[in-house]
Amino acid sequence: MSHTADYLIDYHQPDNRIVVGFQYRQWWYSCHAGVVLFLLGFVLHAEEPQGKGIEIGNTKLVPVQSLIERIVPGRGQEFVVEAIPAAEGRGVFELESRGAKVAVRGDSPLSVAVGFNWYLKYCANSHVSLNGRQVNLPRVLPPVPVKVSMTSWAVSRYFLNYCTFSYSMPWWDWKQWEKFIDWMALNGINQPLAITGQEAVWQAVGRRFSMSDAEIAAFLAGPPYLPFSWMGCLDSHGGPLPREWISQRTELQKKILARERELGMTPVLQGFTGHAPKALLDKFSGAQVQRIEWQGFHTWMLAPTDPLFQKLGRAFIEEETRLFGTDHLYDADSFIEMEPPSGDLKYLAGVGRAIYDGMVQADPRAVWLLQSWPFHPARPFWTQERVKALLGGVPDDRLLVLDLHCDVTPLWKRREGFFGKPWVWSVIYNFGNNTILGASGPLERFNDLAAARKDPLGKNLRGVGLMMEGFDHNPIFSELLFELAWRDGVELQSWTKEFVRFRYGKENADAQNAWETLRTGVYARGVGSNGGRTIVTQSPAIGSGYHTYPEAALVAACRQLLRAQAELGGTPTYRHDLVNIARQALSTHAGGLYAKAMAAFQAKDAAGFRQASADFLQLIRDLDELLATNEEFLLGSWLEDAKRWGATDAERAKLEWNARNIITRWGPGPALPDYAWKEWSGLLTGYYGKRWGIFFQRQQEALDAGKPFDQGGCRVEIARFEESWCGQRERYPSKPQGDSVIVVTRLLEKYMPAQNGVSK
Repeated sequence: MSHTADYLIDYHQPDNRIVVGFQYRQWWYSCHAGVVLFLLGFVLHAEEPQGKGIEIGNTKLVPVQSLIERIVPGRGQEFVVEAIPAAEGRGVFELESRGAKVAVRGDSPLSVAVGFNWYLKYCANSHVSLNGRQVNLPRVLPPVPVKVSMTSWAVSRYFLNYCTFSYSMPWWDWKQWEKFIDWMALNGINQPLAITGQEAVWQAVGRRFSMSDAEIAAFLAGPPYLPFSWMGCLDSHGGPLPREWISQRTELQKKILARERELGMTPVLQGFTGHAPKALLDKFSGAQVQRIEWQGFHTWMLAPTDPLFQKLGRAFIEEETRLFGTDHLYDADSFIEMEPPSGDLKYLAGVGRAIYDGMVQADPRAVWLLQSWPFHPARPFWTQERVKALLGGVPDDRLLVLDLHCDVTPLWKRREGFFGKPWVWSVIYNFGNNTILGASGPLERFNDLAAARKDPLGKNLRGVGLMMEGFDHNPIFSELLFELAWRDGVELQSWTKEFVRFRYGKENADAQNAWETLRTGVYARGVGSNGGRTIVTQSPAIGSGYHTYPEAALVAACRQLLRAQAELGGTPTYRHDLVNIARQALSTHAGGLYAKAMAAFQAKDAAGFRQASADFLQLIRDLDELLATNEEFLLGSWLEDAKRWGATDAERAKLEWNARNIITRWGPGPALPDYAWKEWSGLLTGYYGKRWGIFFQRQQEALDAGKPFDQGGCRVEIARFEESWCGQRERYPSKPQGDSVIVVTRLLEKYMPAQNGVSK
C-alpha cells in the first residue's frame, strides 16, 4: 500500500487527553510511528509543571513551537500548533481561538510561523521587525474574532542579495543570526540565500586540486568583500582572513542551515560560475582562461568549452554538499556587472549549459537560480537574442530567474517573460544599505505584482523576492511585500493604517496622521538613481549633487509623531521611526545650508561664508547627537562587531580596516567611493564632518587671501584623509546615549521652528 502520512500529537486541557492522529503513507510505518509519538507526548506531559501542557500538531512542527517561545518567552504553551494538509501544494495556515488559547495550524513549520505572526500583528497589535520589535501580550491572549484561513499563491518566497552579506551581515554571530532566521520564518521566507562560510568550499576545492594554503589565502577576500568574490567581481581585496575565520564561519553556516531547514526553508547555496583562483587555473597548462574586469578589479574565468569547467563545477558542488548538505537550489551569476568576453550566441548558450551541467553532474536534482541584473536595458551588450541564448541552454524547469528591480524596471515585460523560464517578481529598493527614508521606486509599485500575475507574460511567475542590498530603515517595505505572497493586493491607505497600529501596539491618531503624510509624500515617490543621498554624505565639492526630499512633509510627519510620544514614547519601534524620520528631515535641511554657503562663496562674501559653513558643520554635529540615541545608527556597533572575529591585535586591525573601508572608500576603483554611505553616529562627525571641514577651510582660506580655490588640490587632501581614516583605530560608542524624544524636539525647534503650528 502506498499512501501519504503526517503524524499528529495533541494534548488537550482541561480533560487531560492525548490525541494521536496520523494520515497513512505506509500503514506498517504509520502505526509504529504513532506509538512512538504517543509515548513522546506522554513523556513531554510528564515533564511539564502541573497545570501546563505542550500542544504539538506534528513532530516536524516542534521547531516552530520553540520559535514561538523565543518570541513570547513563557507564553508558548498558550498557542496550540497543529498540522493541516497543503492546499493543492500551496502553503496554508489557519488561526482560531480555542478557549483561552490560540490554535495555529499550517502545512509546514514555516506556514505555522506565518500564522503566528499574522496573529501577533492583526489580533495582538505586536510587531517583530528588523528595525525594533514590540511584543507585549496582555495577560489573557486576545481572541481571534473570526477564523482566519490563508493560502499563499507564491511557491517561491526568496530573500537576500549577495550584497546584504557585505553591507549588513558580514560580522554577525549566531545570536544575531538566530533572531534574523526567526524573523524570516515569521514572514514566510522559504528560499533564503545562504552563503555564509562559502570560503570553506573554495578551501576544500583548492586543496583537492593541489593548491597550497598560502595560495588559497591569497585568493580569498576580506569578510565584507567575499560576496563580490562569489559573484566573480574580485579576488583577495581586503584579505587575508583571520586564521580561525574559515573554521568559525563553517560552524556558523552549519547552525544557520540546520535552523533554516528545520523551520521548513529551502536554503539557496552557491553554484560554480566559472570564476576560479588564478593559482588553480595555472596548474592546468592549456586551460582556456579569460580575464574579466569589474570596477578596476580583475578576475579570471574558465571558458565554458574547456573540459576543466565541468571538472571544477562538479568538485565545487561535491565539496559544498560534503560540508553543508544540499537542498538542490544554487545561485550562480557569472556576469553580474561584467561584460562577457564574447557575444557569440553559441558561446553564451555554452556558458548557460556549462554552469547547469556542472551542477547536475554532482546533484541530478539541481535547480539554478539566476539574477536578472545583467540584463537591464542600461547594459547594451545583453540583446534579446543573447539573453535568450544564455537561458536557452538550460531546461525550463531547472532555471529560476530572479527579476530584481520590478518596482522600477520590470524586465519580465521586456524579456518576453524570460522565454518560458520560471521567474520571481523581486525588488531591490535599497542600494549599499544606505540610510534613506523611502525606496528606489514608490511604495505603490508593490501592488504591480497583482497585475503581473494576470499578465500573459506572467504565466511562469512563481513568487516574490526581496533583494535589497541592506536592511536599511524602512520596515514597511518588507512587511508589505511578504504579505503580498499571501494576498492578491492591498488598498494601500487602509493597509498602512493597520501597519501603524501593529507597529506601535495601539491605535493612535497622531501616529496614523504621520504615516499618512509619509505615504502620500516620501513613499509616493522613488529616490532615483542616486540612492537618496543627501548633501551630508556627498563628497565635498562646489556643485555637489544630492537628492531633495519634501522637507515640509518630513517635518510635518515628525511633529505628528512627536504628538504621540506621551502614549507611544516607550515603544522601541516608535523611537526608531522617530529618529529615522527626524534624521531624514535634518539631513534634507542641510541642503539649504550648503546652498547658502556656496552662494556666499560665489559672492566672495567671506564673513557670510564663514557663518554659513559653520552652520552646516554644526548641523552635522547635531545630527550625530540625534543618531547616537538609537542603537541602530551607531558606527561603533559596526566596528566592534567586526573586531570580535580577530584573535590577535593584527587581525582585529585588519578587520577594522575592512569595516571602515567598505562603508567609505570601498575599493581602489573610481566608481565606488561612498557607494555604501551611511548616516550613522560617529561616521558623521568622525568622517563626513571632517571631510566637509577640510573643504570649507580651504575655501575660507582662498576667500580671505583673495586667491582662487584649488578644488583639485583639496580633493587630493580629502582623499589622503579618507585613506588615513580607514586605517585608524579610534573607538566610537557602541551603546546609545541620550533621549530620542528630547533631542528630536530640540533640534526640530532649532532648525525648523513652528510658527502658529506651521513650520517655516
